[in-house]
Amino acid sequence: MISAGDFRNGVTFEMDGSVYQIIEFQHVKPGKGAAFVRTKIRNVIAGSVTERTFSPTDKFPTAYVERKDMEYSYSDGDLYYFMDQETYELVPINAADLGDNFKFVKENMMCKVLSYKGKVFGVEPPNFVELQVTATEPGVRGDTATNVTKPATLETGAEIRVPLFINEGEMIRVDTRTGEYMERA
Repeated sequence: MISAGDFRNGVTFEMDGSVYQIIEFQHVKPGKGAAFVRTKIRNVIAGSVTERTFSPTDKFPTAYVERKDMEYSYSDGDLYYFMDQETYELVPINAADLGDNFKFVKENMMCKVLSYKGKVFGVEPPNFVELQVTATEPGVRGDTATNVTKPATLETGAEIRVPLFINEGEMIRVDTRTGEYMERA
């Protein structure tokens, strides 16, 4: 059991026959009245996101989510195939179950596949990936104002903003959680 006062980002719990994951939480102590916990929660099976407030003393059963390392093999239409490293079995996952940050994953990368009671509901890519810049405009000499960025296309097809000094063919490190350029690789 977990109480609402112990909520943290990423915690999963069961409520009303469904499994929810905390996206954001905030403990609020108003000057008048009782404290409460304001949360943004996602139904891990349906994918819907709702905002809800709880009393800090509310208790819920903890939902144990299995996180398994699998290697992304290939895609075929809307199905993406991941290989289990222990059994070498290919597991198909629907494109709808992949997050927005999956656009930074290329073939043969290790990802964490999230499942609850055998039902896959999400894929977590590595926090940092190194990708090659395939298309970007050259930086113009003299454009040296601080924090100036330009669009760049990566080898996976994802588009991000990079500093002016980055050129085509360079390897860069990207934070998959925020989708931001970190540094040259």
